[in-house]
Amino acid sequence: MQLTVKAHFNKQTKDSKKELIQFYVKGEDEKKPEISQLTREVVELEIEGVDQKLTCEFNKTTKDSKKTVLEFIVKGDTSAEQSFNFYKKAGSDVTLNIVESQMSIDEFYEESEQREGINYKVDKDGTVNVDQVTIDQVAAAAESEETEQEEKEVNEDELL
Repeated sequence: MQLTVKAHFNKQTKDSKKELIQFYVKGEDEKKPEISQLTREVVELEIEGVDQKLTCEFNKTTKDSKKTVLEFIVKGDTSAEQSFNFYKKAGSDVTLNIVESQMSIDEFYEESEQREGINYKVDKDGTVNVDQVTIDQVAAAAESEETEQEEKEVNEDELL
């Protein structure tokens, strides 16, 4: 599904957890039923005249008597270079193309999450499988690393 609306690029905010962009839609485009259908979906955003596209979650739609507000959460791996020209349009009226992505919401958040710590997988039944490492495995890895370092030093000495 694809939707084109005339909108005002209201704002772009970024914090440590997410990046949010917001548009105001006024006039006849507010009444398009596709807006409601695409809400809570992963979409590709494109502004007419800008080469870059942004992959976003169409987070929510809010309506009042004057306007309809569209909020999008930008995918975490979007580079500053990729989005720079897009954000230069902030504060101006734009023609916004919203195209439904093939990516699911789960895939959107899986790819953007960078976890530190213990590696694990959650099965369909909710069971968590943790990748456990034993002390013996850690010791063997450290020993192997020391052996490799010693061999490298010996090879360097031979070259001198």
